[in-house]
Amino acid sequence: MGKFIYSDTVKVEIEDRALAHLHVVIGTKLRRGEPFYFSWRDDSSLGDGRTSVWLHQALPLVFKFYGSRRPALNPAWIDALAYTANSSGGLHLVPEPPAPASGAPGNTSSPRL
Repeated sequence: MGKFIYSDTVKVEIEDRALAHLHVVIGTKLRRGEPFYFSWRDDSSLGDGRTSVWLHQALPLVFKFYGSRRPALNPAWIDALAYTANSSGGLHLVPEPPAPASGAPGNTSSPRL
């Protein structure tokens, strides 16, 4: 279980595999100078609400991974997350879709963002 830390005030635990995919999408958006919302459901111990933060390249972000190995990335999941990040509702975690079969049409070595 990793952690996403935003501006030293907001900390949320996110499973390492999901966090690795979010890392790619968030990094790409901010590198392009595209601020956006990132939202998630809070743990039931916090009241089962929702938190939303405005991500901007001027504010510090920390992605803390607890596993020592980098998970394999699923281009289809990165595409799905990028789609939400580009919407008016902003980035939110969606279920991981099946990865495209190797060599299948539309399968690229790097995800489209």
